Amino acid sequence: MFLVQNNLLDSNQSGFKSGHSAETALLSVTEALRLARAASKSSVLILLDLSAAFDTVNHQILLSTLRIKEISGTSLLWFNSCLSDRSFRVSWRGEVSKSQLDTGVPQGSVLGPLLFSIYMTSTGSVIQKHGFSYHCYTDDTQLYFSFQPDDPTVVANISACLSDISSWMNDHHLQLNLTKTELLVVPANPSFHHNFSVQLGSSTITPSRTARNLGVVMDDQLSFTDHIATTTRSCRFALYNIRKIRPFLSEQATQLLVQALVLSRLDYCNALLADLPACTIKPLQLIQNAAARVVFNEPKTAHVTPLLIRVHWLPVAAHIKFKVLMLAYKMITGANIPKLTNSILCALQKFALCK
Repeated sequence: MFLVQNNLLDSNQSGFKSGHSAETALLSVTEALRLARAASKSSVLILLDLSAAFDTVNHQILLSTLRIKEISGTSLLWFNSCLSDRSFRVSWRGEVSKSQLDTGVPQGSVLGPLLFSIYMTSTGSVIQKHGFSYHCYTDDTQLYFSFQPDDPTVVANISACLSDISSWMNDHHLQLNLTKTELLVVPANPSFHHNFSVQLGSSTITPSRTARNLGVVMDDQLSFTDHIATTTRSCRFALYNIRKIRPFLSEQATQLLVQALVLSRLDYCNALLADLPACTIKPLQLIQNAAARVVFNEPKTAHVTPLLIRVHWLPVAAHIKFKVLMLAYKMITGANIPKLTNSILCALQKFALCK
């Protein structure tokens, strides 16, 4: 609460903050890429990968960062006590690791992700120095910038930015895993292709056609067809397994299973699909139809509309619209969600009114 009230947290940091979800983080980034394409610009999206990020946090640097955030006196001593004298030991084939932990923040705790977010605060200035925008979700950092398709300085800018980030990581005892860092290039138009690679030290980063970003499969055309295909496959597998045990389940138990294993996947970050054509969304609707038939143990030929009404499920397209309306309402009423641009709000309102 102290950090929020005094605006001491990075506004581009999501995760473990009220109203700052993976969905709002991805909306911010995706809409920036779409706006760049609308302006006939290409964009680069870089997804950084950190190795054992929470385990390598340096306590002294973290305490110094807390002092910069105006946390001092008894509060700072409390944090020092919380981080000090922690122990953990691993035994493997007769070998035992040392028990004293000199680095890291407690994983699985409420405090751990918050402390890591504070620890990472100063990365923003390093990234922005090179003209990149960025968004962080705990230990997942994505940086992006737009450029004219014929700009010859793109590779040099990316290399310089990644080099400075790598140096910052080393200074803060963090390890940037360049072999797992992904690069996505969104061209100014579908017919344009960028063929380049970025060399940093002994590692070469080449653009990928798709990349998994906070659980969403993004592609270089922002069509999300790969994400829909991946979601459809995982839902089909879940429904296949539920069907096998359906004779032993009650209707209520089946509905709970379907909601946990199928609908949760259909609903995850579905606001990103708001402007996609109906034919692209159709595979998700077919999954929902199949799920409703499984709940009520109906044959594949059963008419699905009455089943959706009975189970109180909005069709996929309607649920996406509902999500968009909720986000637009929260932005209009000033709810505590990320500082999305006016263009994103206008896009959400336009979609909600025109559909």
